[in-house]
Amino acid sequence: MFHWLEKNPFLFSVGVFLVIAFAGVITLIPSFAEASRPVIGTTPYSTLELAGRHVYIKNSCNACHSQLVRPFKSETDRYGDYSLSGEYAYDRPFLWGSKRTGPDLMRVGNYRTTEWHENHMMDPEALVPGSIMPGYKWMFTNLADIDTAYAEQITVTDFFGVPYNKAVPMKDGSTKTIFMGSTVEEARADALAEAKLVAADMKNQDVKDMVAKGQIPEIVAIIAYMNSLK
Repeated sequence: MFHWLEKNPFLFSVGVFLVIAFAGVITLIPSFAEASRPVIGTTPYSTLELAGRHVYIKNSCNACHSQLVRPFKSETDRYGDYSLSGEYAYDRPFLWGSKRTGPDLMRVGNYRTTEWHENHMMDPEALVPGSIMPGYKWMFTNLADIDTAYAEQITVTDFFGVPYNKAVPMKDGSTKTIFMGSTVEEARADALAEAKLVAADMKNQDVKDMVAKGQIPEIVAIIAYMNSLK
């Protein structure tokens, strides 16, 4: 029926372009609907969470883990609700990933605890037999870079209007404020206060002692970040 189209490379190319463009528009338009951009309930990262995100990136966790639950039953059954564009409003850069050597981590804060992450990062195979993930023991002694996290907070606030120090509406009708220190000293104090809450749920005494002395190990920061992924 369409032999004439196959014999005309130009018209065939135009036809293919139009079909693909139409399919692309149909796919993209729903993304602009308010329901697909749930900024309500999405908050910026705290200083400690942002420092943990930097640890996540530095150790290339996104090379083996995605943060993108696709809208398929096999994925939502395993990982939870599929991802919506508004949930990434404060992610720079996005950490969608392109490979799943390990499971997706988009909703990991809903089903893993601080203690589980602590044990898993120290010895993955002890919790997940057969796991090929390496241990990250150096995170228990390396210090998190709080100053760089604070510098990023200042940058995204000034250039992208990220609402730090402002009440953000939540899904239940309440509001939540993520504070950013007015000085780096305040940011360090805020991060340390949050680190103490994380460390309180950990078993490693060396980590607890470091936090008690005012030091924040990378393991505490990355756990704070992982706990925020919901």
